[in-house]
Amino acid sequence: MGFAVSKKRVLIIYYSFSGQTQLLIQRVSAGIMEGDLEVSVERIQPLRHIPFPFSTWKSMSRVMVLSFFRKRVAVQSYDELLNKKWDLILLAGPTWSYSPSGPVLDFLDRYGRALCKDTQVLPLISCRSYWRTHYWGLRLILSRSGARVLRPIVFTHSSREPWRTIGLILQLMGRLPRLESSWFRRRYPRYGHSREQYADALEKGRHIARMLSDKEN
Repeated sequence: MGFAVSKKRVLIIYYSFSGQTQLLIQRVSAGIMEGDLEVSVERIQPLRHIPFPFSTWKSMSRVMVLSFFRKRVAVQSYDELLNKKWDLILLAGPTWSYSPSGPVLDFLDRYGRALCKDTQVLPLISCRSYWRTHYWGLRLILSRSGARVLRPIVFTHSSREPWRTIGLILQLMGRLPRLESSWFRRRYPRYGHSREQYADALEKGRHIARMLSDKEN
């Protein structure tokens, strides 16, 4: 008489401000779900809505400064995630002023040790270009929580500088030119990540599924 083998459990927990991380997670999760795994996807939701785009330059500057000093942004309760033991946690979010976002930091303050202790955690970072300080800070928090931190998956915005920085600021303020024929859009064709990166995110999800399946075998 055979015994049923329980499926590997994957938790994908992410925060997305402008939608770029969410688009990446949609592809990564689709790739992971092609494997014979139990996959749960949860989006981190702040208790108070953060307007996007920003209404004033002052409000944008304030968030950037607070993010630089790793100001926490309170999030909703996720106690139900503690009811299962996860084989892999994929923790995803954008870089805010060289750091993990405020909602991710608050989430880890509350649930980091209880959720991640003795568990593999794979960071996924969406950023303009500078991600290492974000990762180092995240790795320190996770390591102190007892997690086994894996090498991160990093997606930087696809356009070149200085247009990448200028385009990000314009997008945050809701002032990015709409017409693709404008002189700026010819230098900055799209905000955020490219179609090729989204295709790569799908492949990375498939690779994660294969990695977990190989370990099971």
